[in-house]
Amino acid sequence: MRITTWMKATALSISTLLSTSVLADDPLKVGFVYVGPVGDHGWSYEHDQGRIAMKQHYGDQIETTYVENVAEGADAERVITQLAKSGHDLIFTTSFGFMNPTIKAAKRFPQVKFEHATGYKRSKNVSTYTLRTYEGRYVSGVAAAMATKTNTIGYIASFPIPEVIRDINAVFLGAKSVNPEVKIKIVWVNTWYDPGKESDAANALMDQGVDIILQHTDSPAPLIAAEKRGVMGIGQASDMSHFAPKSHMFSVRNVWGPHYIRSAEKVVNKDWQPEDFWGGFQDDILQIVSINPSLPQELQAAIKATQAKIKSGEFHPFTGPLLDNTGKEVVAAGYTLNDTELASINWYVEGIDATIPN
Repeated sequence: MRITTWMKATALSISTLLSTSVLADDPLKVGFVYVGPVGDHGWSYEHDQGRIAMKQHYGDQIETTYVENVAEGADAERVITQLAKSGHDLIFTTSFGFMNPTIKAAKRFPQVKFEHATGYKRSKNVSTYTLRTYEGRYVSGVAAAMATKTNTIGYIASFPIPEVIRDINAVFLGAKSVNPEVKIKIVWVNTWYDPGKESDAANALMDQGVDIILQHTDSPAPLIAAEKRGVMGIGQASDMSHFAPKSHMFSVRNVWGPHYIRSAEKVVNKDWQPEDFWGGFQDDILQIVSINPSLPQELQAAIKATQAKIKSGEFHPFTGPLLDNTGKEVVAAGYTLNDTELASINWYVEGIDATIPN
C-alpha cells in the first residue's frame, strides 16, 4: 500500500492521541460484516485487508471482530444487532444489501456508529462510504477495447443495482472512446460470490465470441476460466494476477485501510459525523495494479494515461452529453453527474444492446 503524506500525518496524530487515551485500558471495539468469505480474493478479502491494516496501525489499542458469509436481509440484521449488543463502538457493513438492516439496527443502538458501504441511506449514527469504481471501469473499458480482436467484450454482473449498472456504463464509455465498433455482452449471475456460476458465465460469454472478460463479482473464477481458453481478463477488487498470469491484463484494487483508520480516529476524537465518503484514484484508495508486462507498450501507455487523466481531475467519465440506449439525453453537454446522481443510475448508455433486469 502506498504511504501518502496524509497517512503519515494520520498515523502520527492517532499515535499521539491513543498514547494518552482511555483506550489504553478500554480498546475501541470495531466490527465488520462481510457478504462473502474473507478468502474470496476479491471484495470481502480487501475489506478484511483494510481491517488488518487498521489493527496493525492501532495494535492493542483496538479490538476488531468480523463475521463473514452473511446473507443480505434478515440474517444481516441479526448479525449487525449482535455486534451492537456486544459492545462494539463502530460497525462497518460492507455490502449494498446490508443497507436496510444497518438502518434498522442503528435506530435501536443510537450510541453505536455505523458505516455502510455502497448504500445511500444515512442517519445521525450511519455514514455511507464507497469507491469510485467507475474510474477503474472506464480504464478497463479502454484497455479491453484496445485488446479485443473480436470487437466483443463481456461483463459478468452481480445484481442490477445502481453501482453495478454505473460500472457497466463506465466500461462501455471507455471502450467506445477508443473503438467505435466494440460491443458488450452482459450476463447477470445474481450473486456476489459463487465461483461455479461465475465460471459458467465466463464460459458462456466466451462461447458467444467474447475475448475480454470483465466482472462485478468477487472470485477469480472468471479469470481462471479465461486462462484455460486463452482469453484476456481484468481482475476485480484485489490483485488477481497470480490466478491467471497469462490472461490477466491488470487488476483494479480496492484499498480500504486508509478509510478505516480515518473513521476510527474520528470516533476516538469524538468528532465522527455522518457523511457520504467516496474514494478513488485521487487518494490512492482505488488503484491499477499488476499491469501485465506482456501487453503491447501502446496499451500499457493508454492504461496509465487514462488513469492519470481521471486522477488529476482533467476528465470525468460521466460528463455529458450522454444519451441512454433509447436515445434520451441523460446527461446534458458540459454537465458532470454529482455523487447523488451517480448513486442512482438506472439506465444503460447509448450503444448497449440490452435491457436492465427487474
